[in-house]
Amino acid sequence: MLSQEQNEALTRVGPATRMGDVFRLFWIPFYPSAQLIPDGQPKRVKLLGEDLVAFRDSAGQPGLMANACPHRGAPLMFARNEECGLRCVYHGWKFDVTGKAMDLPAEPARSRLKDRVRAKAYPCRERNGIIWAYMGPNPENPPSLPQIEWNLVPEENVFVSFRVQECNWLQALEGEIDSAHAPILHGRIDNQGAINEWVAKKDLQPRFKCRNQPFGVSIASCREIDEETRYWRVNQFMLPFWTLVPPQSKFPELSGHAWIPMDDENTLCLMFSYTPTAPLYPRTRTLLEEGHNGRETGHASRDCYAPKPPTTPYADFWTKFTPDNGYQFDYASQRNTWFSGLPGLWVQDAGCQSGVMPIYDRTQENLGTSDAGIVMTRRYLLNMLANYRDRGVCPPGADQPETYMVRAVSMHLPADAAWTEACAPFMRAKLGADFGYTP
Repeated sequence: MLSQEQNEALTRVGPATRMGDVFRLFWIPFYPSAQLIPDGQPKRVKLLGEDLVAFRDSAGQPGLMANACPHRGAPLMFARNEECGLRCVYHGWKFDVTGKAMDLPAEPARSRLKDRVRAKAYPCRERNGIIWAYMGPNPENPPSLPQIEWNLVPEENVFVSFRVQECNWLQALEGEIDSAHAPILHGRIDNQGAINEWVAKKDLQPRFKCRNQPFGVSIASCREIDEETRYWRVNQFMLPFWTLVPPQSKFPELSGHAWIPMDDENTLCLMFSYTPTAPLYPRTRTLLEEGHNGRETGHASRDCYAPKPPTTPYADFWTKFTPDNGYQFDYASQRNTWFSGLPGLWVQDAGCQSGVMPIYDRTQENLGTSDAGIVMTRRYLLNMLANYRDRGVCPPGADQPETYMVRAVSMHLPADAAWTEACAPFMRAKLGADFGYTP
C-alpha cells in the first residue's frame, strides 16, 4: 500500500510535478509516422498534461508544438499546414517546426516582433515508423534516442498499434508486470483454446523473485512443472514507462508496451510485437491486425476504433471499448466460455486496469505475495524521484541509450538453477541474435 502523498507523486505527470519532471528527461514515442503526411491536417495531441499539435511540414519534417498560438491563444489545430510551417487562421502568424516565427502578416515590415516571438515546440526524431519527442530541459542538445530493440529491427519483423486507455499510466503499467493475473483473467471455463495450454495455467500460485536493474526492475515468476523442472517467466519494467512480456506459444514473439501519460487520467498505449531475426509470422500479423473470431488480441484491431472529432487529443486512437459501456462485458459469455466475460485479451486487461476510477486510491489496497513486482517497481520509482529531486541524479536510461537493450524471457530450468544466472545471457538483447533458447 502507498501513502496518499506517494500515490500523488507517482501518478501526477503535468508540468512541475515530480513524476512529470522525470518523464521529461526521456524521449517519448508519440505518433505513427504513416499517419502524419506532409502538409496534412495537424493532429491534436496531449502528452504529460500539455495540449499540443503534431504535424509534418512540406519538407517532411515532423513537428510538435503547443496548441495555443503565442499571439492570443487561438488553437493551432485549425492552422493551415503549408509552405514548411503552421499558419494560425486567426491572424496568419506562421511558425516552423522549431517554433520560430516565419511570418506575422498584420505587423509592420519594420517590426522586430518576429525575431522575439516563438511558439512552444519540442524536438522530434523519427525511426522505423515512429515519431519521438523530447520535452526535457535541454532541447538544444537532447540525448540520443533509446536503443530499444523493437524500434531497431527491420520493419517486416514488427507490428505496432496505438490506442487510448482511460486510466492513469501507472495502473496500466502495473497490470502488465503482474504475471499472477494472466492465466486467471485471460482463461476460459470450457477448456478450449490455446490459453488453456499455457504452462502458467497449470500452476496458479507462482513464486516471485524480483531484482533492481539499471534499466528498471526484472519481475520473475516461477511455476513448478515437475520435481526436476521449473518454468520461469521474467517480465521487465524499463524506465520510464516501458514493459516487456516474455514469449510463449509455438509462434513466439517478443512484445510489450509504452504506457505514455497523456495526462493524469488517460494513457496512450503503444504496443509492439516483434521477432528478433526474421519477418513476423504472417498468421500472427493477420491476427494482430484483425483480431480472432470477433475478439481482440493483445493489440487493438483495425475494427475496434471509434474515432472522435479532430478536436479530441489522439482522435484516431479511441476504441469502442470504454468504461462507459463496461468494455462490452457479456455475462452470458462469462457463464459459458470466458472466465472474465470481456471480449479479448487487451480488453480484459484494460477493464481491470482502468478499475473503478481513473486514479486508484492505493491507500485502500491489500497486497499479497504475488504483488512483489508491483511493490518493488513502486519503490524503484519512488527512489528514482527522490534521487532526482534531492541529489540531481538523472536516471541512467535517460542519457545512456544502450541501457534498454533488454528482453523478457520464458525458460524451463532445472529446479536447483539460479534464475538470475541462467536467464541473464538471454535477457540481453543483441540485434540479429535469435532467442538463444526454446521459449
